[in-house]
Amino acid sequence: MTQRRVSTGNRVSTVLARQLGSKLLAFREAAGLNQSRAAEALSSQTAKVAKMERGWVPFRDPDIIALCKLYVVEDDEVVAGLLRLAKLDRERRRAKGWWGALSPGNLREYIAMEDAALKVRLWQLSLIPGLFQTAEYIRAMAVPDISADEIGRIEQIVDVRRRRQARLHGDRPLQVHAVIWEAALRQLVGGPQAMGQQLAHLRDLTELPNVLVQVLPFRAGGYPGIGGPFNILSFVEEGAVDVVHMDGLRSTTWVEGVEESAAYADLFGRLCAVSLSPYDSVQLIESIGKEMRE
Repeated sequence: MTQRRVSTGNRVSTVLARQLGSKLLAFREAAGLNQSRAAEALSSQTAKVAKMERGWVPFRDPDIIALCKLYVVEDDEVVAGLLRLAKLDRERRRAKGWWGALSPGNLREYIAMEDAALKVRLWQLSLIPGLFQTAEYIRAMAVPDISADEIGRIEQIVDVRRRRQARLHGDRPLQVHAVIWEAALRQLVGGPQAMGQQLAHLRDLTELPNVLVQVLPFRAGGYPGIGGPFNILSFVEEGAVDVVHMDGLRSTTWVEGVEESAAYADLFGRLCAVSLSPYDSVQLIESIGKEMRE
């Protein structure tokens, strides 16, 4: 099931809430009950149950407990997992972090999800991944002769990327496994000097114990994943299914279903299998960087 972030009035459908809602929907259907019966258990209207199952509203713990009792969900670990998922979603909605100052939208939701994630697996074809980009690289991607307003916007992007990159360090470092097509390493974004600095920075990041980089070389020929880049976010909370994030020109897509996210995990594994080893990838990064300095 591929879904986009949905807004209805002042209600927002979030990725985690949709996961939780789909689980409760499955339990209700397994119990052979309709939404009206669920609403009675909550002393509310049917519309509330519909909104919950679609992820449009944050979940209250008493409501989850009441519904699990009604649906005869007797496994304490399952119920506890649902409560943890609800808590995580409430925290994401409150945007407890620096990203809360950003305008509501796909970027803020993704950054909040990334901050909550334990691990990110990413596949990139044409650009160095944002978590690894230098400020010079980001600025070089801007169109020449931009306006003063656009310069301000670009500097905001630089600041946002810098703040995101802080997750690579500290007490709770983000685990990142990146597969990058060779083309992204050779594309002269900003010219040889800026690109040489970018590759040197990427090389330094591979020394971090939580960063693993593999390069898919040109010689691999045809390869899986040619359709476009994607990120897979994994969470430590039990019951939180991996979600896949893909950015398009005009929209952001979240792939949230268990089977669908598993398919992307399998695709990522196949990309890893045809890519260079981490050691050989570092050697190639260093070689290309040396070419740009000569």
